[in-house]
Amino acid sequence: MNVDKIKKDFPIFEKIDIAYLDSGATSQRPQCVIDAIDNFYKTKNANPHRGAYELSIEATDVYENTRKKIAKFINAEKSEQIIFTKNASEALNLIAYSYGLENLGEDDSVIISIMEHHSNLVPWQFVTKKTGSKLEYMYINDEYELSEEEIKAKITDNTKIVGITHVSNVLGTINNVKEIIKYAHKKGAIVVVDASQSIPHMKVDVQDLDADFLVFSGHKMLGPLGIGVLYGKKRLLNDMNPFLMGGDMIEYVYEDKTTFAPLPNKFEAGTQNVEGVVGLGAAIDYIESIGYDTIAKIEEEVVGYAKQELAKLDFVETYYTPNEDNHCGVISFNIKGVHPHDLATILDSQGIAVRAGDHCAQPLIRFLKLPATCRASFYIYNNKEDVDRLVEALKKAYSMFEKFIKK
Repeated sequence: MNVDKIKKDFPIFEKIDIAYLDSGATSQRPQCVIDAIDNFYKTKNANPHRGAYELSIEATDVYENTRKKIAKFINAEKSEQIIFTKNASEALNLIAYSYGLENLGEDDSVIISIMEHHSNLVPWQFVTKKTGSKLEYMYINDEYELSEEEIKAKITDNTKIVGITHVSNVLGTINNVKEIIKYAHKKGAIVVVDASQSIPHMKVDVQDLDADFLVFSGHKMLGPLGIGVLYGKKRLLNDMNPFLMGGDMIEYVYEDKTTFAPLPNKFEAGTQNVEGVVGLGAAIDYIESIGYDTIAKIEEEVVGYAKQELAKLDFVETYYTPNEDNHCGVISFNIKGVHPHDLATILDSQGIAVRAGDHCAQPLIRFLKLPATCRASFYIYNNKEDVDRLVEALKKAYSMFEKFIKK
């Protein structure tokens, strides 16, 4: 499929001349997603699960049918295993509070990788301090990967929870989560997978992975802001207490006690982001219409070209694994001697959108002994022209700083 043809599905590129290289933070939205949200408000706007009238029933059908669509999309066994949240961060907090606080003790450990986004790190800091358990890290090697030896050294009989990003949002490293899950299960631990950076780019099958929990955000995979998904094994979700209390998550309320609704309602308190759910459903339809094989081919070509062209710039440092099969969608880089924030500002003046900073992964950036990085993250609407624009802008930026940089 032609990238230029795909790009025409995204109205923002008709309005703005930009090389958008920040899809790792949030992707752009195709017209079909915008239309789906617009159509919901025009024809089906009502509160799901609240009314016996036709419009509310239609809104409920849209909401619950999308839940079924998402279950099929990630191969969940039952649709009630799909919990809607406002983003992956909320989903991870839900797991930490509702599962972690109830299942950790003083002799237990939580193991996460040094690559984790703060959202899969800070909640575990809180929970381990509360429970007296230990938080420990798996560290990457010189190729920006987790070695088998490191995984087996850190996941022990005392490990109760493992938190792992499927794809690093800084390095683009694809972690072998299937093998990590298999080993963790041997040790009696459950595994929480952050698929926020993987699911836009590759098929995720929760049953094949045997993931205990898996989370992702809609806004990184062509969907709207403010909608996320938590998948969990049914037995685990059934045993967990609700994270938030209020409307629609209750069964019966008495003056002195309350019983909770069954899954998935138990974890969905209050009026939900129904238009976000609708938009996410449309985004899934769009992704499936293109196909993950096509997405992979498009991205392999543009990311491979970016690596090739950036390697020609001797003033640029890049940070990604040399193992092509273990890398996806993201290139972090710096100009030697130039602060990433200054560089990103200059790139912006040339119509290049990259992210600069620690990317909500301060422990990783500190481990790499870097002040920060610039990050170019690619998706299906990026082409070689975007890479050429980036390279030319980097040359211009370097020329501006060259006389001030220590050789």
